[in-house]
Amino acid sequence: MNKVVLDASAMLALIHRERGFEKLTPQLLARSIVSTVNLAEVLGKLLASGWPPDLAWGDATSLVQEILPFTADHARIAGNLITETRALGLSLADRACLSLGLELKAPVYTADRSWRNLKLDLRIHVIR
Repeated sequence: MNKVVLDASAMLALIHRERGFEKLTPQLLARSIVSTVNLAEVLGKLLASGWPPDLAWGDATSLVQEILPFTADHARIAGNLITETRALGLSLADRACLSLGLELKAPVYTADRSWRNLKLDLRIHVIR
């Protein structure tokens, strides 16, 4: 079974049932992985909007099959992506997601339309 990587924006779209969330099917979520950096971003956004901490954590972690730590290899890849992503305004969390996808050779799902302009050796699915 092939893994898929979720960006924080895709996870938040699913939690809030925003446009495009339906593309994240139960079958796809059963194969999903997230970086700890993106999980922290999701948790932070939920807490900032008033969610209770335990509920926010439970909702965020229940979406994905596997949570992977941000490693030194991911840091190297994410850091090296700055030149390709700076003009699009991608954050460290965005680059952390991309680094995980590149390392695993797994497609990435995002709600961030600017990712369509990336020229990486990676399948990127924009859900809206």
